[in-house]
Amino acid sequence: MTGTGRIQHAGMAAKVMSADAAVEHIRHGDTVGMSGFTGAGYPKVVPQALAREITAAHDAGQPFRVNVWTGASTAPELDGALAAADGIELRLPYQSDPVSRQKINDGLMEYIDVHLSHVAQLAWEGFLGPLDVAVVEVSGITAEGALVPSSSIGNNKTWLDRADRVVLEVNSWQSADLDGMHDVYYGTALPPHRRPIQLVEPGDRIGEPYLRVDPDKVVAVVETDSPDRNTAFAAPDDTARRIAGHLIEFLDHEVSVGRVPSQLLPLQSGVGNVANAVLAGLQHSRYEQLTAYTEVIQDGMLDLLRSGKLALASATAFSLSPTAVEDFNANAREFRDRILLRPQEISNHPEVIRRLGVLAMNGMIEADLYGNVNSTHLMGSRIQNGIGGSGDFARNAFISFFVTPSTAKGGAISSIVPMVSHVDHTEHDVHVIVTEHGLADLRGLAPRRRAQVVIDHCAAPEYRPMLADYVERAQTGAYGRHTPHLLAEALSWHTRYLETGSMLPS
Repeated sequence: MTGTGRIQHAGMAAKVMSADAAVEHIRHGDTVGMSGFTGAGYPKVVPQALAREITAAHDAGQPFRVNVWTGASTAPELDGALAAADGIELRLPYQSDPVSRQKINDGLMEYIDVHLSHVAQLAWEGFLGPLDVAVVEVSGITAEGALVPSSSIGNNKTWLDRADRVVLEVNSWQSADLDGMHDVYYGTALPPHRRPIQLVEPGDRIGEPYLRVDPDKVVAVVETDSPDRNTAFAAPDDTARRIAGHLIEFLDHEVSVGRVPSQLLPLQSGVGNVANAVLAGLQHSRYEQLTAYTEVIQDGMLDLLRSGKLALASATAFSLSPTAVEDFNANAREFRDRILLRPQEISNHPEVIRRLGVLAMNGMIEADLYGNVNSTHLMGSRIQNGIGGSGDFARNAFISFFVTPSTAKGGAISSIVPMVSHVDHTEHDVHVIVTEHGLADLRGLAPRRRAQVVIDHCAAPEYRPMLADYVERAQTGAYGRHTPHLLAEALSWHTRYLETGSMLPS
């Protein structure tokens, strides 16, 4: 046993080395699967050592770039450090680092945006090519060689299984009381041997509490004591509170007419201030014994667990502010029986999401008059973060909500436009759109009816006359088809913004 007590397997303890020594096992051109999901559970020191190694190689005139696969976004110590060193050739499936984003949009780094539930199966199917190295953070190694996951699972199971070489970071900063909070399912298979996932309640355990690894593949173990890097959320502002109010009022109506049970259905919530505002609104609602089947557990969900409003939460990772992380680590034992962390291929599994009837709440950049949603690109071509798991949930949810403030950039950009500049979620997967002005329930409405309710209930007042005029003219003459559009004008609002700095006419 080492001095930290986190490595109890003698064979693994014999492989403890520095991060600088560990990166000798990563070579130019390798594909590296790294742990990490929304700033939780990512390796802290090996990526920084790798960035130094890459910089030294570049200074010596030698090529050194790697392909990086993760669970989702990570942190500056990983994405930021490697991107700044110009060390990433290709990145998938989701990122939020500003340095990476700039390099992707400048064409200096390739990026593949993938539905999060698809990544593991794509790796197993071989469509992404071989995986050379896995670099995975864990919170401990048992005497039998099992790995205690840390604050996220993501794609770690797949990386450990598929990689030729494995580097483990054992992080003693992660709470020891995470042990027992995970449910790692090893029953997935490829066609024609695929079987149903036997999960019928959000809290069902269908796997085991540890990750497996072939000890012979482990080439290095690195000890760390470093915190997850998470960004503090801003307190909900009036806009976010109004969005939350509309959404909760809608849920009250759905319960009153018998379409949703009195304790609601399992909740899924994207990350961000608006999502936290909705969760805060539920804290003061009439609902009890709520459940969550989601990707991430954020501050608002932790508050609901503590108050007892939320009976249990299933996710693949935490996404907590620094204050909430400190609180969780100090009280992890209190939550251990009410939180389950699963591989993201299970937390985002379409079959399970549909079976459970999840109420999915996700953010967006813009929506158009007919309910198509863009959640990834600014002005049609500049990637922001990625689709993440929103598509997994939206396509299969019992009710799919997309929420956003009605304007951005001080009113210069309307979030409701004639035609979205990029489509991530088609009108077929979008049930309800919510802004601070109201809520548009698009279920059961044909395109022209959808346009009217989106304008009346979601658009900012200063943009409503322009939207109404567009629809009216699009319905006349040769243009009046099933989904009326004026193709010469459909993206003119975006063009006007790029040329003048505002979607509003001068």
